[in-house]
Amino acid sequence: MSSRPATLGQLRESGWESRTVKEEVRAHAAERIRAGRPLVDGVLGYEDTVLPQLENALLAGHDVIFLGERGQAKTRMIRALTELLDEWMPIVAGSEINDDPFHPVSRHARDLVHEKGDDTAIDWVHRSDRFGEKLATPDTSIADLIGEVDPIKVAEGRYLSDELTLHYGLVPRTNRGVFAINELPDLAERIQVGLLNVLEERDVQIRGYKIRLPLDVMLVASANPEDYTNRGRIITPLKDRFGAQIRTHYPLDVETELEVVRQEAVPLAPVGVRVEVPAFMSEVVGTLSHLARQSPHINQRSGVSVRLSIANYETLVANATRRALRLGEPDAVPRISDLDSLVSSTSGKVEIETLDEGRDEQVVERLVHAAILTVFKERCPMERYRAVVDAFEDGTVVHAGDDVASSSYVELAQSMAPLRKLVGELAGGESPALVASAVEFVLEGLHLSKRLNKDAAGARSTYRARSGR
Repeated sequence: MSSRPATLGQLRESGWESRTVKEEVRAHAAERIRAGRPLVDGVLGYEDTVLPQLENALLAGHDVIFLGERGQAKTRMIRALTELLDEWMPIVAGSEINDDPFHPVSRHARDLVHEKGDDTAIDWVHRSDRFGEKLATPDTSIADLIGEVDPIKVAEGRYLSDELTLHYGLVPRTNRGVFAINELPDLAERIQVGLLNVLEERDVQIRGYKIRLPLDVMLVASANPEDYTNRGRIITPLKDRFGAQIRTHYPLDVETELEVVRQEAVPLAPVGVRVEVPAFMSEVVGTLSHLARQSPHINQRSGVSVRLSIANYETLVANATRRALRLGEPDAVPRISDLDSLVSSTSGKVEIETLDEGRDEQVVERLVHAAILTVFKERCPMERYRAVVDAFEDGTVVHAGDDVASSSYVELAQSMAPLRKLVGELAGGESPALVASAVEFVLEGLHLSKRLNKDAAGARSTYRARSGR
């Protein structure tokens, strides 16, 4: 920082040119588009849908509102916009609202530049400090967003008419930056009115003062669809002032859902066991969320967040780890029997429709079964598994469950030739834990396909031929 201009005179000599925040964002967005880089990092599944719309909005210099259900990366995209700002920005030293040294707008900065001229001290602000954010709540006030009279400054002897008695709110303090309002409909309508001038006339008015602050702010907001609840709405004049309304969405396929899970799942410290999650078990987790988004038993207006997939994946791994620790096995590989643990991580993240209240576990159980069957049909063509079904006709009975050691499944696979070959292909490895996971998946898939009978008692299940012999 020592090499950067420290006074207004040095800043002029350096050749630095002032530009608006939207000009900065537009220039850096154009650079990324030209280089083939994503506009925002870490957001998956929006390459052909949301991000092109966002690119258009930024190139057009629009304020943006993201409209979508919970867990659709709205806040992540908003916060990532700071990466499209210049890394460092000069301000008048001591300015509360990041005054442009060439075009100061606050009384403090104007007086300072008038008094000291080219000797006016300059500070440099990093782009990470040029972001302001407010979660809209019913108790949010105009003072929070725009500003208020500071009684301490009045007590110090200043007149109420003196602009220096003002305490600036969040919006002015984010001057020359990006200001975000999350859950905009939750903001009281009378407070939304206070944002109209910010978006259109680019100024703020405080407590009837005859002052005008021509702010330079890029305003970005997020909101759930207006029919989500009766909490509130975005008033029409305010909605009209946003240049772009971009509709977000959940991952369109299971593969993208799982990419998000792998990116966002919290890595855990090792506890003495190796964790490996077979592809088919990951797919069950992702498919569960996709089926929940189509289920008539789930309130679709509130959405089914990707956080459901993340939490279910983490719970599945945790339950497999707990079993491995209890049984003294070196590998923790999730099985079908671990899916019972997903009730706790699923129930709090979906809203069961009114008619199904009190039946959360049954609704989740049906979704889990549907997810298993969907993945089984995709991965296991039934014509290849008829020999396994036939092998049960001689009276074979298989016990499965969370407390069954992996070695028991290995013995079963070795004793049943058709099962041994297919399980080996499905497991993708030879460790007993992988074999156990594949065996349970095959048995449950055959049961849900109505090829085997299953009796369940507590954590233990028994599979046998449908003939009952």
